[in-house]
Amino acid sequence: MTDQHPRGGPDVEVKPHAYDPIAHPELFEGVLTRRVLAFVIDVLIITIPIMLVSIFIFLFGIFTLGLGWLLFWLLSPASAIWAIVYYGVTMGSPASATYGMRAFDLEIRTWYGGPCYFLLGAVHAILFWISISALTPFVVIVGFFNERKRLLHDFLLGTVVVNSGRRVAEMRRYGAIGTVPFEPGP
Repeated sequence: MTDQHPRGGPDVEVKPHAYDPIAHPELFEGVLTRRVLAFVIDVLIITIPIMLVSIFIFLFGIFTLGLGWLLFWLLSPASAIWAIVYYGVTMGSPASATYGMRAFDLEIRTWYGGPCYFLLGAVHAILFWISISALTPFVVIVGFFNERKRLLHDFLLGTVVVNSGRRVAEMRRYGAIGTVPFEPGP
């Protein structure tokens, strides 16, 4: 039997935010810029195979006297499936990051600190593409106005993109957290 909340509903444990931008600013240092650059790499990784398949279909159509060009109608749904699988598999991996995010030492986590999983990564991609097509600049602008640098779809899904543990350790080692530390003059 489940525990009941005093008001009559089921008792649900609410988890606190795992990433505090005030206590740990190194987790969010430079995240937005590197996230945009990581997106460019991810788009290239998704686009190049699609372009190769398009070239193959075109050449196949020439050899089959135009009959092979009927395969072009499969390209659009296959592209969407490929992108969703790419994001789901890479974000759902132990690294919790796409290859572009790994190149820039970023990770995607749930707001309470858990790693990403396949379904969350796939839905993250779908929600991103829907939101970017409807609200183009506003999706990214939201990141400038919150401490955790979360974008619109991050809020909706309860995710946060942070620097990887390796990058945070390097930043702590070299003192590259926040602005340049104040040192009094002579």
